[in-house]
Amino acid sequence: MANPLKQLAGETALYGLSTILARVINFLFVPFYTRLLSTESYGVVTEFMAYIAVLQVVLVLGLETGCFRFANREGTDSSKVYSNALGIVSFVSLLFMALMIIFASDISGILGYHGYQSCIMYVGGILACDSVTAILFAKLRQEHKALKFAVLKTVKILTETGANILLFFGFASSCRNMAAETGKALSDLTPDDLWLLNFISPEPDFSYVIFAILLSCIVCMLLFVPDLLKFRFAFDRNLARQMLAYSLPLMVAALPGIVNDFLDRILFRFLDTGSEVWQSSLGIFQAGVKISVIMSLFVQMFRFAAEPFFFQRAADRNSKGLYAVVMEYFTAFCGLIFLGVILYIDVISLILGRDFREGISVVPIMLLSYMILGMLFNVSMWYKLSGKTGVAIYITLAGLAVTALVNIVFMPRFSYFAAAWGHLASYAVMFVISAVLGNRYYPIPYKWGRIAGIFAGMGVVYGLSLIVDRVFFEGVTFSVSGPMMAVKLAVNTVFIMIYLLFVWKLVHMKNRAFLSGE
Repeated sequence: MANPLKQLAGETALYGLSTILARVINFLFVPFYTRLLSTESYGVVTEFMAYIAVLQVVLVLGLETGCFRFANREGTDSSKVYSNALGIVSFVSLLFMALMIIFASDISGILGYHGYQSCIMYVGGILACDSVTAILFAKLRQEHKALKFAVLKTVKILTETGANILLFFGFASSCRNMAAETGKALSDLTPDDLWLLNFISPEPDFSYVIFAILLSCIVCMLLFVPDLLKFRFAFDRNLARQMLAYSLPLMVAALPGIVNDFLDRILFRFLDTGSEVWQSSLGIFQAGVKISVIMSLFVQMFRFAAEPFFFQRAADRNSKGLYAVVMEYFTAFCGLIFLGVILYIDVISLILGRDFREGISVVPIMLLSYMILGMLFNVSMWYKLSGKTGVAIYITLAGLAVTALVNIVFMPRFSYFAAAWGHLASYAVMFVISAVLGNRYYPIPYKWGRIAGIFAGMGVVYGLSLIVDRVFFEGVTFSVSGPMMAVKLAVNTVFIMIYLLFVWKLVHMKNRAFLSGE
C-alpha cells in the first residue's frame, strides 16, 4: 500500500502543471495589482472575471466532455465528432461576440461603466476565443498530445503575464512621459499621442487586465492555426443532434457549481453596503481570497492526481480502506497549510498593497472553506465510483441555495464577511450531505474521530498562537526585519512543529500497519 500513496503524492505534485502555473502566476501578480490598481478597479476586474467564468461554461455547451464520449464510440469517425463540436461552438461563440460588440455601449451603461464599452467587446472576444480553443485542447487530450497541450497553455499564460508587465510598466510609463513632453494631463492624451490609447486608458485600471487576457487568447488562437488548416470540416446533423442531447445536460449540471463559486462576486453589486463604492469591498475581498489561494492550489493539484488514482484502484480488495487513509493524510496536510498561512500572516500580508490589507480578516475563513472543499472532493468520490452521478446536481444545488441565502441575508450588514462565510457554509453543507449519502450507498470506513482530532489539533495550535500573541506581543510594533518579528515567527514555528508531531502520531502511526500491508 505504500507505493500507491507515494504515486499519488508524486502525481499530485506533477499533474496539471500548466493549470497550476496559471494560478501561481495569477497569485504572483497580486502584489502588483493591489499596488497599481485601486480597490475599486480591482473589484471591477473581479466582477468581470466572474461573468467570464460562468459564461465559459455556457458557451462550450458541454461539448468538451461530449467529444470524449463520441470520439471513443465504436464506428464513429473522431474527426467528424470534433468537426461538429468546433462548428457548433464557433457559431454560438461568434454570434455571442457579435452581440457583445453591437450592444457594448448599452451593456456598459447598464453595468455603470460608461466609456468602457471596449471592455465589453474584449470580454466577448475572450469568451469566443476560449470557447473555440476549449474544443481544440480537448482534441489534443483525445490524441494524448500532452506535451503540446502543456506548451500551448504555458505560452498563453506567459503571453498574459508579458502583456500585463508591458502595459502596467512600459505603456503606463510611456503615457506619463508623453504627458510631460506635451504638457497635457494624462486624461487628455489621445490615440494621436499613443496608438494603444485606442484600446486602453492612459492610467492603469481594470481595462489593462482584461486587454492582457484578450491578447493571450488571441495568441493562443493563432497557435492553433496550423491545426485548423489541417482540419477536415464536415457537419453531420444527426451526429450533432446526438452530441448536443448528451452534452447540454452536462452544461446545465455544471452551471450550479460554477455559479456557486462566483455568485457572491455578482451579488456585491446589489447587496453590499460595506463601503461607498461596492467595487471597493469586492476588491478587498478578492485580495483576501488571493492569499487563501495557497490552499486552493494544493486542492487543485490533489484533484488532478486523485481522480484517476481512485478509479484505478476501485477494484482492489482494500480500496475503500485506502480511500479513508488518503482522506486523513489530505486533511492533515491541509491543516498544515492553514496554520502555515495563519501563523505567518504578518509577513504574508505584505504581499497585498496597504489599501487591501483589511481583506486579511477573511483569510482564515476562506482557508477553511477551501479545505472543506477538498474534503468534499474526497467524500464525493462515492457517487462517481458507484455510478450515481445524478445526485451531484442536487448536492450542488443545496450548496448554491446556502450561498445565496447567506449572502442575501447577511451581505447588506456584513459586506465581504458574509461572502466568506457563505463559501464556508455552502461547502460544509455539501460535505455533510455527500458524506451521509456516501455512507448509505457506498460506505467508506472514514475515521471521523481522527479527522475531528486533526481539526482539534489545528484549533488548539491556532488558539495557543493567539494567546501568546495577546500576552507577549500586544502593543508591540513589528517590522519585517526586526528582532520581535523574528521572535514571534520562531514561536509560531514551534507551534507548527507541535502540530506536525501531533498528526504524525494521530495519522501516520495509526495507519502504519495498513500502509505496510500487515
